[in-house]
Amino acid sequence: MRLAVVAIGRLKAGSERDLALRYRERAAQLGRGLGFPACEIVEIPESRARRPQDRCAEEGAAILAHATGAALIAYDERGRTDLTSEAFADRVAAWRDAARPSLAVVIGGADGLDTTVRARADLTLSFGAATLPHGLVRVLALEQVYRALTILAGHPYHRGNLDER
Repeated sequence: MRLAVVAIGRLKAGSERDLALRYRERAAQLGRGLGFPACEIVEIPESRARRPQDRCAEEGAAILAHATGAALIAYDERGRTDLTSEAFADRVAAWRDAARPSLAVVIGGADGLDTTVRARADLTLSFGAATLPHGLVRVLALEQVYRALTILAGHPYHRGNLDER
């Protein structure tokens, strides 16, 4: 199963980009032995449309073009906040085991995700009620992908809830 984080906009050189690339590389290295041969970052240019609805629609179409046949996780302010890292890893493993060709983790632009993307999503998540910068969301999404892979590999990176052990 191919892994891809599909995001609107480019991260400029700097600490956010460096950290995102670090988690991408970690996920790619660990994922190979777990049936995830690649982890890529797809950056889609921001729409230049004048109206927010038109920008969302254009960006949504571009996102969906990169997610054909993929299990799709959308990060959106309306998404779930109650999914544990273990449950997230279980979902990823279930899609892999069901022979889904790829997993696309999508992050919309400044105007959010188009309704077509939210409707197509297999899972919609949020990092909480606060509005976060897109670069930081990308880092967090990649970290969660890496964390899920460490859980699946039995790697000690994720220590989980000590009360449940």
